[in-house]
Amino acid sequence: MAQLFKRRGFLKATAAASLTGLLNPVLAESIQSGLNASDLVYLTPIQSNGTESACQAEIWFVYDGSAIYVCTDTNSWRAAAPRLGLTMTRIWVGDLGRWQSTNGEYKNLPALMASASIESKPAEQQRVLELFGDKYSMSWLLWGPRFRKGLKNGSQTLLKYQPVV
Repeated sequence: MAQLFKRRGFLKATAAASLTGLLNPVLAESIQSGLNASDLVYLTPIQSNGTESACQAEIWFVYDGSAIYVCTDTNSWRAAAPRLGLTMTRIWVGDLGRWQSTNGEYKNLPALMASASIESKPAEQQRVLELFGDKYSMSWLLWGPRFRKGLKNGSQTLLKYQPVV
């Protein structure tokens, strides 16, 4: 009987570990370290035909260990894509400055695919904005109030990118 309980415990633990891996995929070390060290990521929504969108940009982000968040203009293609069901996004991790100045070099950075969604829960938005404030402390004096106001009046959208491995 004790053997049965040990086996059930093992099966439950294995199932839980597997499920955790599905919900929080393990990212390559180069991507993990880049997400922890970089000030920018470059991203582009993936169109329904599987090609990258022409909308490619460098953007501030925060990474909380499981998801990448960006705050962006609601009228941007980044924000429109998930509303249209185009949730797949390619994200390059690193900081080479403005994407137009890189001559496409940002595409040589470590990259991952992620599923985009709009984060609209006020408590979660507040938590993420605090992470932005911690990461970009000097610039946040100017941009923090703009992001907060924009999320309240709808001119900004908080996007959540869940890595897909």
